[in-house]
Amino acid sequence: MTAPQPKISPERPPIRQLDEAAINRIAAGEVVERPSSAVKELVENAIDAGATRIEVAIACGGKTLIRVTDDGCGIPADELPLALSRHATSKIDGSDLLNIHSFGFRGEALPSLGAVGRLTITSRSGAEAARIAVSGSRIDPVKPAALNAGTVVELRDIFYATPARLKFLRSDRAETQAVGDVVKRLAMAEPFIGFTLRDCTGGGEGRVTFRADPETGDLFGALHGRLSRILGADFAENALRLEAERNGLTLAGYAALPTYSRGSSTHQYLFVNGRPVRDKMLLGALRAAYSDFLSRDRHPAAVLFLDCDPHLVDVNVHPAKAEVRFREPGIARGLIVSGLRHALAEAGHRASTTVATATLGAMQREPAGPPRVYQMDRPSQTALRTAHQYQAPDAAPQPGFAETAPLAARVEDAPHGADETPDAPDHPLGAARSQVHENYIIAQTASGMVIVDQHAAHERLVYEKLKRQMAETGVAAQALLIPEVVELSDPDAARLLDLSDDLARLGLTIEPFGQGAVCVRETPAILGPVDASALIRDILDELDDLGDTLTLQARIDAILSRVACHGSVRSGRRMSADEMNALLREMEATPHSGQCNHGRPTYVELKLADIERLFGRT
Repeated sequence: MTAPQPKISPERPPIRQLDEAAINRIAAGEVVERPSSAVKELVENAIDAGATRIEVAIACGGKTLIRVTDDGCGIPADELPLALSRHATSKIDGSDLLNIHSFGFRGEALPSLGAVGRLTITSRSGAEAARIAVSGSRIDPVKPAALNAGTVVELRDIFYATPARLKFLRSDRAETQAVGDVVKRLAMAEPFIGFTLRDCTGGGEGRVTFRADPETGDLFGALHGRLSRILGADFAENALRLEAERNGLTLAGYAALPTYSRGSSTHQYLFVNGRPVRDKMLLGALRAAYSDFLSRDRHPAAVLFLDCDPHLVDVNVHPAKAEVRFREPGIARGLIVSGLRHALAEAGHRASTTVATATLGAMQREPAGPPRVYQMDRPSQTALRTAHQYQAPDAAPQPGFAETAPLAARVEDAPHGADETPDAPDHPLGAARSQVHENYIIAQTASGMVIVDQHAAHERLVYEKLKRQMAETGVAAQALLIPEVVELSDPDAARLLDLSDDLARLGLTIEPFGQGAVCVRETPAILGPVDASALIRDILDELDDLGDTLTLQARIDAILSRVACHGSVRSGRRMSADEMNALLREMEATPHSGQCNHGRPTYVELKLADIERLFGRT
C-alpha cells in the first residue's frame, strides 16, 4: 500500500474566485447528470408555463439533440438573457423557500444546460417572438424569430464543453429508455396535458415512440385513462382506487392487486404535490403495506399521489428534486400503509384478471380440422330443463329411447362431492360442482366457472383468523430466565427505548441498563428461542432504513403464516360438497382471500364466453 498523497501542493495556493463558466459547469454536474435530466428540467419548465401540449424530440438518446416544444405563456424578449443567468426564476420571489407550488424554482436548469451544450431558446410572449443562443456559457445577442406561440428549447451536443462526462453516458438505447421513463412519469403527474415523444435519430420528423393525448373528466377518471395508456389496460383493470386523508396529508391514486405483482420495482411511481420522486421512506412504506401479501421476490405495482401543504414538506433537498423531507415522516408513512391496506381489505377475495388470461393462454385447442358444416346454437332454458329431467336418475325412459338408459344411470361413480343443484348460483365464487386431483375445486358461477386451490385458499383463511385472534388477545411474551444485556451506542439505545411501549405490545420488553445498553427481559413466545441481540440490531437497522420498525411484527406474521400453512386443508384430501361450499363462502367473506400467504392466486375465474371461444362456439 502506497503512502497517501497530499490533496494540494505543500505550498499553500492562494484563494481565488472561479470564473462564471467554471461555476456553471460545476453546477451543471449536479443538475444535468444525463440527457434524461435535461429533458426533465425542460418539460417541467413547460408545465410551469401553463402548456397544454408538450412535444419532446431526441436524437441518439438525447446526446446530439433534445428539443422541447410547448404552447405555454412564453418568455418576453427582454427577459431571455436573464433566463440564462444563474438563480434567475419567475417561480418564486425568495421570501419563502417552503411555499413551493411549481416544479422548478432554483433557476439553475437553463444556465446549466447552456454551460455544457449548445442551447437555443425561441419564445413568444405577446406579439413578437425572439431567439437567444448560448454555447459553453457564451451568450449571443437576442434576435427576432418566427413562432406562433409558446417556447421551443433546443439543446444540441450535450456535454460537448465537458467531454469527460460523455464517457460516463450509457448506450443510445439505454439513454432513450431513460428519457421515455421521465416523460411517462411527468405524463402521469399531469393527465390533462398532452405529451408526445419523438425519436429523430434518423433525421427528419422522426417517429413517435410515445403519445398521450389530454384526458378529460374528473381527476380520477383522467388519471385512470392516462395510466391505462402508459402502464397498459391490465394495470388499469386490476388497480384499486385509493383515497385517504390524515393530518393535512392526502393520499390518492391506484394500487394493483397483490396477484398482479411484478418481478421488479419498476412499476412503482410516487408523486409528492404532483412532483415525481424516488424517496426511500415512501418506497419502504409501499413495500410494508404489501409485506403480508407478497413473497420477497415479488414487488407491488402502484401509482400514488401524496399531497399536502408545501410548508409540511421540503423539496429543496437535492438539486434534482428527486428526494423530499416531510416535517412529520411518520404520518406520511402511516397514511400510505393504512390507505393501501384498507383498499386491499375492501377488495375482498378479488384476484387479478391476468391470472385467468394466463390460464386461457395455457390451454390448447384441438388442431384445426376440416371446415365445420354447421354450428349448434346454445340451447334454450326450456331445452336445458328437459335435458336435466331426462338425465335425472329417476327419469322414465322416453318413447323411442327405451333401449337407452338415462345418462346419469350409466355413470358408475359420479365425482365425489359434486353439487346436485343444476341452477347456477348467485354467489361470486359460485357453487362447488366437483373436486379434481384431490386439490382443485370446480365451482359454477352465473357467468362461468371458478377453479380453487383448496390448500392455498384455506391457508389464507386460517392465517387471517390467527391474526384476528392475536389482535384481540395480544402477543404472548415469555420471560427470559437470564435477561440479556445488549451493548449499543448511546443514540441507538435512546431510539430503542423511545419505542419500548410499542415493542412491549409485540411481546418484546426492554429496559435501560446503564449507559449505551438495554436489558431484554421478555421476547415474543411465538418466536420460541430467539437471539435477543440479533433481534435488537435488526430492529435498529430497520429504524435507520425506514424510520419505523416492522421486523418484530414481520417475524411474528411469518410464524403465523407457517402455522396456517401446516394447519390448513392439505392437498390430496377429498372434500364433501358441504365442505367445498363452506370454503367458498368463507373466502367471499374474508379479506385478502384472493391470494395465499405467498402472493399466489387462490382461484382462477373463467368466463363462459372465453370457454366457448376455446371450443369455437363464438
